[in-house]
Amino acid sequence: MLLQVRASPAFLPSTSSSSAPSSSAQAPAPSPFSGKSTVRLRGGPVVSLAAAPSARRSVMAAAAGAAPAAKLEDADALIDSVETFIFDCDGVIWKGDKLIDGVPETLDLLRSKGKRLVFVTNNSTKSRKQYGKKFETLGLSVDEEEIFASSFAAAAYLQSIDFPKDKKVYVIGEEGILKELELAGFQHLGGPTDGDKKIELKPGYYMEHDKDVGAVVVGFDRYFNYYKVQYGTLCIRENPGCLFIATNRDAVTHLTDAQEWAGGGSMVGAILGSTKQEPLVVGKPSTFMMDYLAKKFGITTSQICMVGDRLDTDILFGQNGGCKTLLVLSGVTSLQTLQSPDNSIQPDFYTNQISDFLTLKAATV
Repeated sequence: MLLQVRASPAFLPSTSSSSAPSSSAQAPAPSPFSGKSTVRLRGGPVVSLAAAPSARRSVMAAAAGAAPAAKLEDADALIDSVETFIFDCDGVIWKGDKLIDGVPETLDLLRSKGKRLVFVTNNSTKSRKQYGKKFETLGLSVDEEEIFASSFAAAAYLQSIDFPKDKKVYVIGEEGILKELELAGFQHLGGPTDGDKKIELKPGYYMEHDKDVGAVVVGFDRYFNYYKVQYGTLCIRENPGCLFIATNRDAVTHLTDAQEWAGGGSMVGAILGSTKQEPLVVGKPSTFMMDYLAKKFGITTSQICMVGDRLDTDILFGQNGGCKTLLVLSGVTSLQTLQSPDNSIQPDFYTNQISDFLTLKAATV
């Protein structure tokens, strides 16, 4: 498995795309807007953008071969060893719009033990506020400040590089990205409204695009079409210094609890294919959100346990940040995939689902 580390800013392009990047693909161009090594994010702390040593260590560990993950046997020991649990959402807390069994009781248990809970999702279709409403609909009491979506990360990254307010952002994605860009004060175009637009290919047809677009943000998009591919491609290829930013490169996602669906990585892959340029990935496994969370809550990453269902995003995100890691088998990753000789990403522990905290606790009493 090939993992790439850029010197600055500290972003690891995700390895969760369905195929390896083309050998002709270019590395992400450095931002023309800022050379700063530290930044202050909207409503939050100063975050370093220097390459994280833990990211380099995890790359070397993956290359050398990691020790096999241990099956979680003593939930209390893991719970007592950390201050904070970071949970992925899709495949861990819910699948589609259905809550996974035992989640409310598990979260209640952890809160009763004084643990800080944070929810981090690569799904960019909703803003933090919208995710708060989803938690509420599912009967979970979660504060908006405990939720971090890749839609928020995209806007925060643009702020971190002092993206000019007179420049525009073209969005291939849904409402979550638009709302977070608005909150950050950035001009934007595209999004769901371009979902109905079509191109009439006829002799001599020339497609215009806005020359003031300075960044194209690509996330999961159920209204994806050829118009968006062409518009985003024109902006990246023809507007000097235009950034290509991906909220994530997840191969699949859980739109329903019945099956897996093509994820945001399929949209990112289309733009990568037409521009031959690698994106800056702001969601997992980039350390951007991890650095933000650690500074916001004033905790060391060794006191965090990252819980997720994906090896190449959730577990790598935790490892890149220097956290303990727990893989749950309630989502994308199967036990067969985890134990495959071809898999080089090994969490500290694995278990079936987070409600095992309840049963394993009872078994050790």
